[in-house]
Amino acid sequence: MPDGGRDTELLIEDEVREPRMFRVLLHNDDYTTMEFVVSILIEVFRRTPDEATRIMLAVHEKGVGECGVYTAEVAETKVALVHARARREGYPLRCTLEEV
Repeated sequence: MPDGGRDTELLIEDEVREPRMFRVLLHNDDYTTMEFVVSILIEVFRRTPDEATRIMLAVHEKGVGECGVYTAEVAETKVALVHARARREGYPLRCTLEEV
C-alpha cells in the first residue's frame, strides 16, 4: 500500500513552483516616434513619465529596451496590446518577450 504522506509531499512541492517569468522588450525602428513609445510605456506598462523616457532612450540608443518582467500570460497580453495599438496608429513597433 502506497505511503499517503509521500504522495502529499510531492503534490505540495509541485504546487509551490515559481511561475516562469518573461522580460518584455521594445525594439527600435526608423518609423515609430519617441513620443509614441513613451505613451506605450506609460499606458501599457504603467511606467512613470521619467521611467518611460529612460526606457525609450535605451530603445533609441541601444536598439532595445526592457519594459518589465512578468508572468507568461501577462507578458503575452502586453506584447499583444503593444502590437495592436502600434498597428492601429500605423507604426511598425516590435515588442517581444524572452524568458528570464
